[in-house]
Amino acid sequence: MIVNKKETISNKSSRNLKKKLPIRLSKIKYEEKIIQIKRVTKVVKGGKKLTFRAVVIIGDNKRKVGVGIGRADDVNMAIDKAILHGKKNLINVPLTLTYSVPHVIKVSSGACSVMLRPASQGTGVIAGGSIRTVLELAGIRNILAKQIGSNNILNNAKTTILALNLLNEKVELGKYQSSRKQGFYNKIMKKYKNVQSFK
Repeated sequence: MIVNKKETISNKSSRNLKKKLPIRLSKIKYEEKIIQIKRVTKVVKGGKKLTFRAVVIIGDNKRKVGVGIGRADDVNMAIDKAILHGKKNLINVPLTLTYSVPHVIKVSSGACSVMLRPASQGTGVIAGGSIRTVLELAGIRNILAKQIGSNNILNNAKTTILALNLLNEKVELGKYQSSRKQGFYNKIMKKYKNVQSFK
């Protein structure tokens, strides 16, 4: 009987946790901006099938941003799908004390190229199109960005996300390399700990 009571208590606690999880997730506030709604036609055997494609950029203005794409027969359904897709593909963006990027980066993806440069305090977000929307929702306040090549809205947004993701990877790699160098330096200095320098 005691074992059964323990089992029921554990089951109740697990159920309570499951109930609380959606509430915690719903408390995280994200801002969404629709950058494109396009009507797409598909030729099938019976004729042409009309669907809608929505492209949404989602972010919390605090280092997290993502691009979502949704397709459906209805516009509202397409937007909802795009928001869910964007929440699943959020990335972390490294920011400096001036709310800018750590260093210059240029990324090419297909016919689109995006260049991001750090800027000083008070510069603002100097960018256009979908690049500006991505950077603002990521929480970046001072940056110089340039769009080279194609003017495609979706591809430029994806290329900007790729550039921000590569920035994050480089920052993490730099931390790892610096910690390795520090460890190597400490190892060498142990040998010369008792050695005195003579002038």
